[in-house]
Amino acid sequence: MIETLINPADSAERRAEKLLTIAEALMRRVEQATDDSGAAYAQFQRAALLEDQVRERTQDLGRALDLLNDSNARLAEATREAETARQNLSNAIETVQEGFALFDREDRLVMCNSRFAMHMPDVHAELQPGLGFAGYVAMVSRSPFLALEGESPNGWAEARMRRHKDRHVIFNVRLGGDHWVQVSEHRTADGGTVILQTDVTDIILAERHERGKLLDDQARVIRATLDHINQGVGIFDAEARLVGWNGRLGSLLSLPMGRLRIGASFEAVFGRLPVQFEGMTPGALMAWVAGAARAPLEFAVRRGEELILDVFAQGMPDGGFVLSFTDVTAERAALVALSRANETLEARVMERTLELEDALAHAERANASRSRFVAAASHDLLQPLSAAKLFISSIAGEGLDRGAQVALEKAQNALMSVEGLLDALLDISKLESGKAAVSVGAVSLDRLLRTMAEEFAPMAAAKGLRLTVVPCSATVESDPAYLRRILQNLIGNAIRYTTRGRVLVGVRRRGGVVRLEVWDTGPGIPEDAQNDIFKEFHRLNARASASEGMGLGLAIVERACALLGHPLGLNSEVGRGTCFMVQVPLSEGPDLPVQVEVPERRRGPVAADKIAFLVENDAELRRALGLLLEKWGMTVLEAASGEEAVALIEEIGILPDIFIVDHQLGEGMTGIEALLTLRVEHGPVPSRLITADRGAALQDLAAKAGIEILYKPIDPRALEAVVAHL
Repeated sequence: MIETLINPADSAERRAEKLLTIAEALMRRVEQATDDSGAAYAQFQRAALLEDQVRERTQDLGRALDLLNDSNARLAEATREAETARQNLSNAIETVQEGFALFDREDRLVMCNSRFAMHMPDVHAELQPGLGFAGYVAMVSRSPFLALEGESPNGWAEARMRRHKDRHVIFNVRLGGDHWVQVSEHRTADGGTVILQTDVTDIILAERHERGKLLDDQARVIRATLDHINQGVGIFDAEARLVGWNGRLGSLLSLPMGRLRIGASFEAVFGRLPVQFEGMTPGALMAWVAGAARAPLEFAVRRGEELILDVFAQGMPDGGFVLSFTDVTAERAALVALSRANETLEARVMERTLELEDALAHAERANASRSRFVAAASHDLLQPLSAAKLFISSIAGEGLDRGAQVALEKAQNALMSVEGLLDALLDISKLESGKAAVSVGAVSLDRLLRTMAEEFAPMAAAKGLRLTVVPCSATVESDPAYLRRILQNLIGNAIRYTTRGRVLVGVRRRGGVVRLEVWDTGPGIPEDAQNDIFKEFHRLNARASASEGMGLGLAIVERACALLGHPLGLNSEVGRGTCFMVQVPLSEGPDLPVQVEVPERRRGPVAADKIAFLVENDAELRRALGLLLEKWGMTVLEAASGEEAVALIEEIGILPDIFIVDHQLGEGMTGIEALLTLRVEHGPVPSRLITADRGAALQDLAAKAGIEILYKPIDPRALEAVVAHL
């Protein structure tokens, strides 16, 4: 009953009032009760308890009401402050001289000032908070106050929405009445958008006015320029009407003054010109003028027989075009004269070229003839030279007195000098003719340097010089014969021109190459003479005798290095000495043996009781060789040709122990053919082919036949070593 009387939804005053009523009713019932069961007292206790609870709840409700009232007061104060701030913000943006609008991150209009869209009353009236940006753009695009300038409203709206996606946007919008508004967008920190609209009508009109003045000034400058250039110029608009020209145009084309006027058509100006077209027809020109796309044109017109004009026609961005006429009469005349001069010059050049070709062919024939002459002369000289050396060797040690022995040694030295000179001439002849054959392979520097040390040690000792050859185990890629020849000439020159001190031969490694160096303590070479020393027959010491060389050694070195591709260097200081350097690439292949042309001299008979068959068509050389072989204790059989040698062997039925056969035996079979014939009939026979021909063809032929060569002039010691070996 009590729960139903007390409604929690009642206010505190109402609930307190009900509780007092209940308490009074209970008190009356207690007072009226006559039973002594204690029920009335119990009800009184419950009423007192309820009263206490009602009092506590009333106090709680009072405190809650106080808090609520306080919160309401603060909320009201905050609301007033927010409204004040909003009003202040509204007042602030209203004072801005530009149109201002703020859209939130959802592109909904938050607020704007009265100047925003002020030039579009229809749009300005619809600007309410919550308006979407897309709706705003749609309204602007459909506004009659927007000057679309040929663009559709939808197209303008789409372009505007695309610009809205950029972070910073600024552009100009043209409105009705020739008004202009500059629109700029800026993003806020929370993703919103601030739009500013600035009226720039005055600025644009002022710029337009200034541009007009500038264009007027430019027009005057252009007009003055056109009137002062040497070309005739005509300017036409998109409708092919004359809008500008200069006085030179009329004078070049002899146009009447009345024909050149503003608005005159192209045909009226140029339609009846008394000119002849070159590279263009009048119809094609008119088609170009009438066409929409005008590619640049270049052609020429001729007025009479005296005037030639180059014409250039070019379209302009506004659809118009310009023609320029240039007087090229003088240039054409000069071109004709130049063409005639060129024809004359070409004829003269052709004539001179033929003369030079004839001279070159003659020089080449002369050079070839000289090379053949040198080779033939050297061969013819080597025959008697070999005979002389062999004759001297055959009488050496025959109990001659001291004076005769000295004379014999001098004669032998003179013959050796002649031999060296002939070898040098042969080398120069082959290198200059370009017919020198090289066989590049792996060459052991250790063997080559030891050979050089043994060969030049006596020569250095005779002059009182100290020759030092530093050993080197490297293997290089080169032609062994030419590399040996290069070192021989460099070391020989160093010893020849050094009077005291030493000669040092060494090798330096530089990455994948080595540098062969020959140092001396000679007089040195002046800088102005360092290029001349590589010329033929050039010697710094002109007083040197022929026995000390004819100045061919360095010429051979330079040409051989060029042939092999070995860089040649020179470093010299006058009074201190000279260093020649040859750079050679290293090789990783197996090394090739270096032939030793100066064998060790043997003592006593080298082939006693042996039979030697000598085949040589030169009687003197055959006689000299025979005497030398007989001196060594051999029995010598002789023949002047290969056929005679084969017949003699058949006749006597005895096979000699060694065959020494010259290659050039006259009209019959060659030395190689004779040896091959003997080999077929009698099997392998010990033999040597002797020749003065150092050509690659003969070397290849002998190598294929398995025949070794002994070159003329024949060194007796070399022949002695061959006989002893065979």
